[in-house]
Amino acid sequence: MDLSFTPLQEELRGQARAFLEATSGPTWAQLAELGWTGAGVPEEHGGAGLTFVEEAVLHEEAGRALLHAPLWSTSSLLPFLPGSDQAAVAAGDASWTLALGPLVPDLDTATNVAVVGGDTIWELDGADREMLPTSDESRPLGVVSGGEAGRELCSSDVLPTLRSRSLAILALEAVGVGARAVELTVGYVADREQFGRRIGTYQAVSHPLASSHAEIELARSLAWWAAWCVAHDEEDAPVAAAAAKADAADAAVLACERAIQAHGGIGFTWEHVLHRLYKRALWIQSWEASPAQLRAEVAGHLLDRGGT
Repeated sequence: MDLSFTPLQEELRGQARAFLEATSGPTWAQLAELGWTGAGVPEEHGGAGLTFVEEAVLHEEAGRALLHAPLWSTSSLLPFLPGSDQAAVAAGDASWTLALGPLVPDLDTATNVAVVGGDTIWELDGADREMLPTSDESRPLGVVSGGEAGRELCSSDVLPTLRSRSLAILALEAVGVGARAVELTVGYVADREQFGRRIGTYQAVSHPLASSHAEIELARSLAWWAAWCVAHDEEDAPVAAAAAKADAADAAVLACERAIQAHGGIGFTWEHVLHRLYKRALWIQSWEASPAQLRAEVAGHLLDRGGT
C-alpha cells in the first residue's frame, strides 16, 4: 500500500475544493461536466476509468462542503449497474439511490430508485415519493410507496460489497466534515480575544482542538485504508469499512461539539455553518449501523480470525 497521494489525486482534491467553495448548490449536470459522476465508470462507458481511491478524494471533499447531491448513493451502486446505466450516470442523465429499508436517502435528487427483491436488485418503476422533514437538510430522507419491479439491474449477491463501498464513502465524508470543523475553529480561536488574550492560548480551548485534530487524522488513515481495500477488492474491505465509518463518525461528531463550544454563542447560531456540519456528522453516525454495532462487527471478525 502506497500511503502518499499521487499528483493526480492532489490535483483532483485541489480542483474539487476550489469548485465546491466557489459554487453554491452545484447541480448533477455540473458534477457530470467535471467528470465526478463518471469518475469510476470505465472509459468504454464514457467515464474516466479511475479507481475508488480517486473517487475517495471527491467524497472527502463532498463531505467537507456538505454537498447536496446523490453522489454517495449513486457511487455506492454504480459499479453494479448495467453498462448503459453507468453511461447515463457518467453523462449526468441519471442518478440512483437504493431503497434497503423504509427510509431512503437522497430521494429528493436521485432520478432512479433501486430495490432488492429476492436474489435480484431491480429498478423501481411507478413509485410515489414522499419527503420527510430531517435535521440535515443537505441529505434528506424519504419513503417510497407503490410501484413495481422494472428492469433487472444486478444480483443481490453484490450487497456485501455495496455495503463496504457505502460505509467507506460515509467514513470519508465524516473525515471531511470533522476536518472542516477543526479548521474553522482553529482560525476563530487564533483571532478571537478575551481578557486581552487570544482564546486559543488557553489550554482549555487549545487542548480539545488538538485532540480532535489527532482523532480526525487517525480516522482519515482508517478511511483511506478502507478506500484502498475497496479499490483492490481486498478480503479485509468489510472490516476496514466498518472500522473506518465507526471511528470517523465519532471523531466528526466530537470535533463538531468541541468546535461549537469553542465558538461560544456564535457557534450555535443559524447563520453559522457549524450546526450544519454537526447535523451531517450525526446523520453519518446513525446511518446503516451505530459505531457500537460496527465495532462489534470488527470484534467478531477478529475473533473469527483468531485475533490475527
